[in-house]
Amino acid sequence: MNNKHLELFQRHENNPILTAAQWPYRVNSVFNPGVVLLPDGVTLLLCRVEDRRGHSHLCAARSANGIDTWKIDAQPTLMPDPKHFPEELWGIEDPRITYVSELNKYAVVYTAYTREGPGVSLALTEDFHHFERYGLILQPEDKDAVLLPERINGNWALIHRPVAVPGAHMWLSYSSNLHHWGDHKLMLKARRGAWWDANKIGLASPPVKTAKGWLVIYHGVRENAAGAIYRLGLALFDLDKPEICLKRGDEWVFGPEEPYERRGDVDHVVFPCGYTIAPDGDTIRLYYGAADTSIALVTGSVNAILEWLDQN
Repeated sequence: MNNKHLELFQRHENNPILTAAQWPYRVNSVFNPGVVLLPDGVTLLLCRVEDRRGHSHLCAARSANGIDTWKIDAQPTLMPDPKHFPEELWGIEDPRITYVSELNKYAVVYTAYTREGPGVSLALTEDFHHFERYGLILQPEDKDAVLLPERINGNWALIHRPVAVPGAHMWLSYSSNLHHWGDHKLMLKARRGAWWDANKIGLASPPVKTAKGWLVIYHGVRENAAGAIYRLGLALFDLDKPEICLKRGDEWVFGPEEPYERRGDVDHVVFPCGYTIAPDGDTIRLYYGAADTSIALVTGSVNAILEWLDQN
């Protein structure tokens, strides 16, 4: 078996880097953060925070080095608002962030937990203090969504993961106004049988734009007698038609191995929602939820990832 995937990502020695014990108010767990590198070099994690009812909200943590000395907002940064957005009745979860230069704003796409299940919601912000909420843009059951940072052929593009019988696959949809979405295209299917991503897949972090295409890290789920295992895989998509898959790795490249990834509120889960790219344009820091309980960090090389895709 080719074990080159073991070399692609290196865990940080201080993992997990954020836990509920560090929070300034009482919470159950912190995980699955959206990530952005601010213009002043500060790393911002917009963390999913689960309270002791089991409902989630979003809270920002900032660090000058992206590793420690986190400054966490004293109160939730973005709370569910079921009075004005009834689809947020049971919480908001798993944000993914892209900076949209045309708007000069950050697009935060997150899961709204409705009575009918998870749906996709959107908010725009300039400062992560004030948010312009668009509300639900894709109805349940749908999640694992992100807005691409630029228009494709004049339209905005959104990657998401609707659930329909018989599978849960990744789709791409287009919009002229960010409110109404259509022209749906199937991007990537969960593989059946004994594959590591046989049961369902979904976008992990926002795509990385490279000269070779949109590099996508996705999570794949395999069910076995002991339950589900969440691992990460790689795929590359066309820059001009991102619904076209150019390459897809056969093997998973990162999976739960450490105790903090194997045991938690949900066992055997690594679940990234964001990353930063260093000024060298190559070093990637991937921030992920570990076992739905804490936040951890791995580093890698975009060039090494692309090379691995060429070979696998």
